[in-house]
Amino acid sequence: MTALVIRGGHLLDPAAGVDGLKDLLLKDGRVVEIAAPGKLKLANGSEAIDATGLTVAPGLVDIHVHLREPGQGYKETIATGTAAAAAGGFTAVAAMPNTSPVNDSPEITRWMQAPERGASVRVFPIAAATRGSKGEALNDFAALKSAGAVAVSDDGRPILKDSIMRETLAAAARVGLSVIQHAEDTRLTEGASMNLGPMSFKLGLRGMPPEAESAIVERDIRLVTELRDTRTHLHVAHTSTAAALAAVRQARRNGLRVTCEVAPHHFLLTDEHVGFYNTNAKMCPPLRSAADRDAMIEAILDGVVDAIATDHAPHAIHEKEVEFERAPNGITGLETALGLCLRWLHKEWKLPMGRVLSLLSAQPAALLGLKGRGTLAVGSFADVVIFDPGAEWTYRARETRSKSRNTPFDGWTMQGKVRWTISEGRVAYTAEG
Repeated sequence: MTALVIRGGHLLDPAAGVDGLKDLLLKDGRVVEIAAPGKLKLANGSEAIDATGLTVAPGLVDIHVHLREPGQGYKETIATGTAAAAAGGFTAVAAMPNTSPVNDSPEITRWMQAPERGASVRVFPIAAATRGSKGEALNDFAALKSAGAVAVSDDGRPILKDSIMRETLAAAARVGLSVIQHAEDTRLTEGASMNLGPMSFKLGLRGMPPEAESAIVERDIRLVTELRDTRTHLHVAHTSTAAALAAVRQARRNGLRVTCEVAPHHFLLTDEHVGFYNTNAKMCPPLRSAADRDAMIEAILDGVVDAIATDHAPHAIHEKEVEFERAPNGITGLETALGLCLRWLHKEWKLPMGRVLSLLSAQPAALLGLKGRGTLAVGSFADVVIFDPGAEWTYRARETRSKSRNTPFDGWTMQGKVRWTISEGRVAYTAEG
């Protein structure tokens, strides 16, 4: 592999404590050297990127995406989903198991990582916790981990039985895997299509009560407490309610290994954005009240939230162009996450850029034990995003690299334009093409 030099950029690597002008030498998929500008000694044939005036940072890591393969390639493929990831500055994505068939076997886990899938960036499969994600019989976690799974989850189908969730937490702890829970008591949300509140009443739609989320989070934390195993790691996916965050906050104070993520749509939008039955504002968990939205912002700013994750969930146009109650849940998010976070968390709410990048790289990588990711320290993977921090730009869904366009952020102004994304030393995306 040809050596690649990144010259003149401002290296911002929160995990390594680096914040200044640096040149980087990348070779054989790794960071080989970091030096003051102009100090690197280069071999003949080295390629160079001029990053003058740009920020150079660890490639972003999204621990919650839906790539739809196998079985739903009309919505997205691993190739198109990772192309969108690269355009958004992501160099690693963790793919949820609600594929068709469900990823509950080492064979499917390996299939998702095969070179034939054409991934632009690294894909880390998250395997189903139970067979077929039916919440009954546990899968072989050791075999799944050996095949490359980085966590287990029945995402979209929460594990409701206490006994099964307890077994899941214990079995995952034994092999060193995290358990990611989609916290929703579906016994309280059957037939519901948005958040319960004045807006659902106005639209005549059945609403999901916030207790459906917080009750499962509280139940899961109780099970972690009862296990008394310090290896147990519970991660709450796409947290959306103030009550769920309060439970996570208290669990941390009690010394439990309980973490959570928040998606950009849950710290930027409310159920008011459903407007006149806008299916591109329909997701699960749903957009919540302004009070819940504000709680997400507060928890990000004060450090309770461990990661920003997109919950990238592509759907075909014809699937969303139906009555609101019939439309599938989910929006795309890989190409807009960095721009939204820099525009709002950094510029508007003054969260230091280093902390924003840490929420999008080092911290999610650490949650799933992705060693050598989320940092540009010497010896780490050569996963890099180079962006213009001052550039304002408008997101146009028609220009997406995803197969789908189901986003509520079409036409929004973003901050920070990605110029290059480098995955393990290979240029996976350039703004020019």
